[in-house]
Amino acid sequence: MTRTGRVGIGFIGAGMISEQYLTNLTTFPDVEVVRIGDIDTERAAASAAKWGVPASGNGDDVLADPDVEIVINLTLPATHVEVSTTALRAGKHVWSEKPIGVDRASAAGLVALADELGLKLGIAPDTVLGPGWQTAKRAIASGAIGTPLTAVTSMQWQGPDVFHPNASFLYAKGAGPLFDIGPYYFTALVHLLGPIESVVATGSKSRDTRSLVVGPNAGQEFPVEVPTHVSVLTSFEQGANAQSLLSFDTPLFRHGVFEVNGTEGTIVLPDPNTFGGGHPIRIARPIPVGASFPFEQQWETVLDEEPTVGRGLGVLDMARAIRGGGAHIATGHVGYHVLDAMVAVEESVERRSFVEVESTVAPIPSLPEDFDPLASTLESVAV
Repeated sequence: MTRTGRVGIGFIGAGMISEQYLTNLTTFPDVEVVRIGDIDTERAAASAAKWGVPASGNGDDVLADPDVEIVINLTLPATHVEVSTTALRAGKHVWSEKPIGVDRASAAGLVALADELGLKLGIAPDTVLGPGWQTAKRAIASGAIGTPLTAVTSMQWQGPDVFHPNASFLYAKGAGPLFDIGPYYFTALVHLLGPIESVVATGSKSRDTRSLVVGPNAGQEFPVEVPTHVSVLTSFEQGANAQSLLSFDTPLFRHGVFEVNGTEGTIVLPDPNTFGGGHPIRIARPIPVGASFPFEQQWETVLDEEPTVGRGLGVLDMARAIRGGGAHIATGHVGYHVLDAMVAVEESVERRSFVEVESTVAPIPSLPEDFDPLASTLESVAV
């Protein structure tokens, strides 16, 4: 049976991040959220009622629902591969929150399974599909900064336990600043500079245990299983390199430092954990020869507007590709390459040496300039 019309979506996981997805996916005309599932069925039912979703239940209910074509996997990182695999074997396309998994072998098996079954596998983040990032990507590709040479990125603060009532999982294997926030930065770097060739890194953690600060379990201690401060040097196949800081150990809050330096300018980009808002995208031009100190930097504005939508763009792009028979952008192959690079960073911290990244990815396309998430592009009659 060939389906037409809106693409049906089911959620497995109704936690904090689901709110961001539901905010957008319940407004896109080309998709329809038909069921929300969670191990806590009362939480799933409450979410469904809030967002006007017609059905709820547990994960098995989502997989058994014939109207669900795409499963959105919002479970914990350690279970991403297991849940995504089960959904694929149930005949569903899958969109998974980052990271794709926590080890190379199982994540590679997941990508291979999706290819074998002819199903689409999408991996967050889709922030790089936001208008700010897509505009910047097209600007770099057009030669706006000349040949890209280097990048500098930074994300640092004291950690998510200051606001998250269940922050312990963010310090467990498969999380920490590298695996929790790193996917935003490394995915953006791969989109802009191409596949990663090798990495070298150092890492540390300020303490072996932390305590929950907010919520009903405030004061409860939990172990810190991963480095909480990581510095990385990244080499790319096409010759560029980058330096990145990812930290949950600094009192100074500084997120979203992301700059790409080229032969003819430096482009200053938004926080890759956002869809392009917060500050304008600008290009700094070289200081003229003969200028006197203090130098006056010359700037060109590339884009100065707030994004209208957020999380869910990748799901929408995949849904339209399902109906149209084409490819989507935030693929499992990209998600695996980013994971491969992050595991290499983890290994480099342990070995204190360079680590080669064995996987690669083909050039990643941009969204069409006229991509409109609020447009109705699919036939309205289902068969």
